Parts: sequence; structure tokens; C-alpha cells
Amino acid sequence: MSTHTDSLAAAAADAVTAPLDLLLTDAALGTLRRMNPGGSGLRLAGALAVRPSLVASQGRQLLGEMARIAVGSSEIQPSRRDRRFTDPAWQGNPLLRRVLQTYLAAAQATEGLVAGAELDWADAERVGFALTNLVDALAPSNSPVLNPAAVKAVIDTGGGSAVAGLRHFVADMAAPPRVPSMVEPDAFEVGADLAVTPGAVVLRTPVFELIQYRPVTTTVRQVPLLIVPPTINKFYVIDLAPGRSMAEYLVGQGQQVFMISWRNPDARQAAWDFDTYGQAVLDAMDGAARITGSERTAVLGVCSGGIIAAMVAAHLALAGEQDKIAALTLMVTVLDQARAGLASAVLDERSARLAAAASRARGYLDGRALAEVFAWLRPNDLIWNYWVNNYLLGRKPPPFDILFWNADTTRMTAALHRDFLRLGVTNGLAQPGGVTMLGSPVDLSLVDRDSYLVAGITDHICPWESCYRSTQLLGGSKRFVLSTSGHIAAMVNPPGNEKARYQIAKDCPADPREWLQHAESYHGSWWPDYADWLAERCGEETAAPDELGGGSLAPLCDAPGTYVHDR
Repeated sequence: MSTHTDSLAAAAADAVTAPLDLLLTDAALGTLRRMNPGGSGLRLAGALAVRPSLVASQGRQLLGEMARIAVGSSEIQPSRRDRRFTDPAWQGNPLLRRVLQTYLAAAQATEGLVAGAELDWADAERVGFALTNLVDALAPSNSPVLNPAAVKAVIDTGGGSAVAGLRHFVADMAAPPRVPSMVEPDAFEVGADLAVTPGAVVLRTPVFELIQYRPVTTTVRQVPLLIVPPTINKFYVIDLAPGRSMAEYLVGQGQQVFMISWRNPDARQAAWDFDTYGQAVLDAMDGAARITGSERTAVLGVCSGGIIAAMVAAHLALAGEQDKIAALTLMVTVLDQARAGLASAVLDERSARLAAAASRARGYLDGRALAEVFAWLRPNDLIWNYWVNNYLLGRKPPPFDILFWNADTTRMTAALHRDFLRLGVTNGLAQPGGVTMLGSPVDLSLVDRDSYLVAGITDHICPWESCYRSTQLLGGSKRFVLSTSGHIAAMVNPPGNEKARYQIAKDCPADPREWLQHAESYHGSWWPDYADWLAERCGEETAAPDELGGGSLAPLCDAPGTYVHDR
């Protein structure tokens, strides 16, 4: 991969998962709903109407900059990190330079008006999202007659690039999610290129398959690790290509690793809810315990899977069975939704009701709708970058494992969709008894297991401060790890990346900024730190088993199983 492709891939990796409540609302009601700021737009207009000096000031600055652009004396330039305008023609061609500078000046003026209007937090989030998408869409780099690379491609190929681009456009718009393809559908094969860590399915229920990975060390830790992946994507983001698979890495560290692979539900499973998935976690824990002979299981939950895992831990705590959990890990998981980014700003009871009704009518939330929402969260990286590559240049998108995983969509049952929306609206996990799991009022303070919490400092989806607030909700000893990565890259963070860094502090005060001031920075991936932390809580070493399965559970088929292939 080139440096350019690497940067785009990294940006895309950080964007493919989204604020859960926002995803689930927009996927049901349509992304265009959020493009319209509605009442927030009216309040922006009202704020500007009572600030005529602000409008006049921004207008004078824009006119002054336009005059400098016209005579060629403007010094306005795009950011060095803005890959849209790296072609030398944007600076060398006088006309293109003026077009670019006019666009940048107008964008700055728009940002100045919104900032000066002093809207409240929620209105600023709504208006900012809509205007950012509008500004990004109007970039001259998206125009086939202004983008110099596109014009050159047409000339060099005798129009072939335009024909190929039109063919790609027609193919993408023919079926949902109707956004530019980020990866070719045959770029990878699950079970051949991805999700290839050796193992077997040792338990299958209507809800999930349980994968046991084959040990590669002579000894293993007595206590098994159960991974609870997101419920809105397939599990193999934790088992990507060799060398990038966290499951593979932990097996190599002597852990007995088990993975839940959720079934891809349809309308027949519409009634599956929080309790259904919570019981599935308990069933998977029981399966791991029967096979290993351990009375305890370490649990690792990811994103929406982390929410369910935390609720199950609280249920066990209230039932007096918390000893079944040896340790709890939550990766990029927000339990306290208060001001947790854009989702908290745009989600309200009416939107949640409408979204739940839409999925209830069908019986599920379509994964392709989720894929469309994913894309519009970072339009420059996930829409317009591929618009230029696929349509204007007529090229195929480069292969990238995370984007292939993102395109391998799943459905969400109507009842689970409803429960997640209700949880977001009420912020039920932030208060004892605000939500139930398997009949138990959830009180996260009762969870006194040692916990390992991971967030990404550049995560625009689940702000690290929101992830950090879990340290104040959970009982027990907490270790909070802040990666320099974004949302997905914080998880897919294998050793060997020279640019990787992470931060850890000894204590977890209430204020995340205070934590950050005292945190120490470490070079490299956080995976080795986690492996050491986990090993200390997973018992003594014992001889690795010769065969998979055990305790009346026998291998049913090789990993990655059958559910992962469901469409």
C-alpha cells in the first residue's frame, strides 16, 4: 500500500463503526433525516439575526478574501493533511487555484458564522453535521470537470476512465446501500483470508455459535477468555488477517480463547431482545466452563457487545454469582451516553419511537442501511474519496480488510433495536435500575471485578471521555488504556506499528482530563500490556488440551463456523 492509501485506510478504519444510537436511528429512518438540521437550523438563523455584527464581520472577511483571490494575492491554503488537493495542478493552474481558494474561503466563513452564533451543544452538533456534509459535497475535487486527476485520466485513457466510472456508478446505485463501493466484494474470502485462526465450533444455538480456538502453546491459562463481539457486525473484526488478529495474538500468549459468532437474524427472530442476547452470553460462558473445567470466565466485550457484557455482569452480581466472571474487558464501549458525541445530540424519544416502529414493521433492521449510515459519518473518507477513485478516475477500490468486514453486513432484530434505542434515550446504564437484564435491575456499581477499558483518543464516534466515564460506573479495580488510534484502529492494534502509542495512569479520578494529565505514554501496541494483565487474572498455567471441545461438547465444524457466512 502507498502512503496515501495507508492514510485513507486508517481514516476509514476509524469511521466504520458509529455512535450506536445514532446508527440505529438513522438506519431505520434514513440518513437524509440527519442532513436536515430542522429546528436547529431555525435557531441558527435566529441567533444570526440578533448578531448582525457577526454576519457583517464574516461577510467583510469573505469579500476581502475574494478580492485577494481575484488578484492572485490570497495565501489561503488547504491543510497539509487534506489529501483531496495534493495534485500540483491545484496550485499551478491559476484558474484551479482560485476555485480552490474560493471554496476554502466560503467554508471558513460558514464555520465562523456557526461558531459565532453560540448555539447550545446539541444544536451546534446538529447544524455542524449538516453543514460539514454540505461543504464536503461541494468540494471542487468532486467535480469531473474540475478535478485535474480526473481530466488527465480521461485524456490518458481516451475516455475509458469515464466509461468505467459510469459502469461503477450504475452498479453501486442499483442496490442498497447505494454509496460508492469501498472494497470489491471478492477482495477477501472469510475462512480463507480473514477469520483463519484455527479452531472449531463447539456449541451452536439458534442465537450464536461458540468458537474455541486451538492452542498453539504447550501450556495455557486455566481460566478461559470469552469474546463478545458487536451485535451489529460479524465477529471477525477480532480475527482479521494473520498478524492483525487479536484472537490469534491472545492464543499465542497462552490464553484459552472462545469467540461468540452471532447469527445473522431475519424476521423470524424479530422478538430477540436484550434478554435473548444476555442469556446467550451466559450460555457461552457455561460452554467455555464445561470445556475447560474452570468455574470462572474472563469476559471481553466490544462496542455493543460490551454493553451487553456489562449488563450480564451486573445481573450476575445481583444474583450472587459474580464469581463466574474472572475479569471484565470493554473495548470502545460507551456505557454512559450523556453527551456522547453526535448521537446524544440528535436522538430523542420521537426519533427513537419512529425508528423502532420502522424496524418492527419489517422484523429487523437491515444491515445495508447500517452500511449507508457508516459511510455518511465520514463523507470525505468513505464517500467522496471513493466517488473520485471509483467514478471520476474509473478505478477499483484498493483491498482493505476492515472495509471488507464493514461491507459484510448483518441485520439486527427489531426487539434488540428497540432496546438499544430505549437505552440511549434514557441513558439507563448511568443510573441504578435504569434498565433490566434477565429480570435484574442493572446496577453497574455492583460489578466489582477487575476491569480493563480501552478507548481511542482520536475516536470521533465514541469520544474517549465518554468511554472513560465507565470507570466511575463500574466497581472494582479499573485499568483505563487510551490508544492514539481511532475507533476501529484502537482494537485492530497489533504489535509492530512504529507509530502506535498508548497511555495509562495509576488511578482513575472522576475527571478524564485529570486522568490525562497524570497518564504515562508508552510506545507500541497495548495488546502486550493487556495480555499481561489478563494472564494475571486467568489462573495458573496448565497443559494445553490435545483436542478441542470437552465436557459433553464436541467440535461441530471447523472455525469460522457457519453463521458467519449467513447473508
